[in-house]
Amino acid sequence: MQSPCLKEATQGCLHGCCPSPFLSVPETEETVSKPRSTSSSCRHKFAITTTSSFFPNTQFTNHESLPSLQESFTHFTKSYPEYLETTQVDQIRTQEYYHLSLSNHICLDYIGIGLFSHSQFQNQYSFTTPIASTSSPPPQYTDFPFFGISHKSVNLKSQLLPGGEGSELESSIKKKIMDFLNISENDYSMVFTANRSSAFRLVAESYPFQSSRKLLTVYDYESEAVEAMVSTSEKRGARVMSAEFTWPRLRIHSAKLGKMVVRKRKKKTNRGLFVFPLQSRVTGTSYSYQWMSMAQENGWHILLDACALGPKDVGSFGLSLIRPDFLVCSFYKVFGENPTGFGCLFVKKSTVPLLECSTSTGIVSLVPPNKLFCLPEDSSGTDTELEQATGSRNQERDIRKSSSFSSRMSVQSIKNSRHKTVEASQMHESEVKAEQEGPKDSENSIQPVQEQATQSESRSSEIECRAMDHMNSLGLMLISNRARFLINWLIIAMTKLQHPNADEMIPLIQIYGPRIKFSRGPALAFNVYDWRGEKVEPVLVQKLADRSNISLSYGFLHNISFPDKYEQERGRVSERIKTGEKVRVGSKRTKSDYVNVVTVALGFLTNFEDIYRLWAFVAQFLDADFVEKERWRYTALNQKTVEV
Repeated sequence: MQSPCLKEATQGCLHGCCPSPFLSVPETEETVSKPRSTSSSCRHKFAITTTSSFFPNTQFTNHESLPSLQESFTHFTKSYPEYLETTQVDQIRTQEYYHLSLSNHICLDYIGIGLFSHSQFQNQYSFTTPIASTSSPPPQYTDFPFFGISHKSVNLKSQLLPGGEGSELESSIKKKIMDFLNISENDYSMVFTANRSSAFRLVAESYPFQSSRKLLTVYDYESEAVEAMVSTSEKRGARVMSAEFTWPRLRIHSAKLGKMVVRKRKKKTNRGLFVFPLQSRVTGTSYSYQWMSMAQENGWHILLDACALGPKDVGSFGLSLIRPDFLVCSFYKVFGENPTGFGCLFVKKSTVPLLECSTSTGIVSLVPPNKLFCLPEDSSGTDTELEQATGSRNQERDIRKSSSFSSRMSVQSIKNSRHKTVEASQMHESEVKAEQEGPKDSENSIQPVQEQATQSESRSSEIECRAMDHMNSLGLMLISNRARFLINWLIIAMTKLQHPNADEMIPLIQIYGPRIKFSRGPALAFNVYDWRGEKVEPVLVQKLADRSNISLSYGFLHNISFPDKYEQERGRVSERIKTGEKVRVGSKRTKSDYVNVVTVALGFLTNFEDIYRLWAFVAQFLDADFVEKERWRYTALNQKTVEV
């Protein structure tokens, strides 16, 4: 059965003055009973308003009984009137990202920060005639903002020291990124990496584990980037430890992490590397910055993983308060169309001398578009990973687009990609490959290209990153509050879906991590359960969503601590890792449970219609025959059967 036919809803955004969630104390059982401050009262009021405002005392047991888009939007704006206070986001989406409406595509699988807008891509890189032959020079597009990527086999430490600067194009983009993130060039050096995993691996290859032996990570999900760091660190003699997360809200197990962080003996030597995200990119759980403060006080070097943070959160974080030794973030080119990009590794200048010399291929150069035609035939670039686990578990175990998109970019291939609809599963599971060959018949044929490349590079200082400019113009409060309202409404809507067998009261959806919460991030992990209480495999949910033009992802929660009272629930929701595979719990390597989940990420361009359509899609699983009907329809259209 098809998803309900949706009408266009008025989109809006909001203003608000809310304290940063990253400046709160760790949420533990001890802090809950204390008298509420003004801030906590505000948060409590927000939770009460959210819970009681959307169709109170109502459960939906049939997807056809859902309120209409307009009716739902009316209730939504009554609960969050601030959502209608501005129309800036709507205007930006309509003018600069109109392809989202034209394709009717909902992108809930993008993590990272965008560089360029779709309109910028179209205006500066549109042409109608193909390149006649490889012997003719390509057309000149000196204003085109995109770039290619070329690997460099260099020493990380040498690239971070003075004199390791790159081309004018790289310097221009570096400056824009550091200004956007509010990171001072006086305090930090930066290198471009192929993706997030490469950045983590580079740190592991260069960090002095011989003297600072420990690696402590804080992740409630399996991450390809973290696993790459762990594997490299162990080979170099590191002792690896992991934080645990308590079921069912997946909060940090404070007592256990505190014991691992706090120094037992008064030694002045460095303890090791503390790898910390301020927010889970899967469950949306926010963590207190005070964990980093505690770690620094106890002799740890800090790696701040900022990849899951909102587009303006890093800039508002206040690096002067907590100055991490390393900071990693990722960028993609165009939201909803071009997921390629790069990772960024920032290293505090006072930390650089401590690094050990090592050569790696994780560092990349940004190549101007016209210069791509001069690259050697074996040159290729790996673009940003957007941390999604969507292939088989042994091949892709990172969350929210961890796929690396390798490309030998050419003008013609990018043109073609604009007119091609790529299935979400293909985006996640495969690398975007576009073969390009520059003219190589004679020196005369290469010379014009080199001249164009020189001209392009000379003008690279004028490069415009319009997506970042849009985020700067909107500001932190508008972006974060808009996302806060949308994600919390979505959670309420999801929990109101219940199977019609009233005796057992089986909910359709189980959400992992925080529910209604003021400070939660705009990410959601959940599973769909059928009327018998059996889980619908996340990969099947993802594929069916893709056929409804909704891009979702799936991943794996781990490092979960189940208290005794949840032992029965543990058997229902978790799965034992197969083939004797092991993950790390605390300081031991033991067999562990994991939970395979569907994941959703809201970006700054997400609107109410996007989350309503997701809700309407999920509600179709209330029909006991929905999956079988979809299998039949898929086969009837002469397509291969959905494989689970």
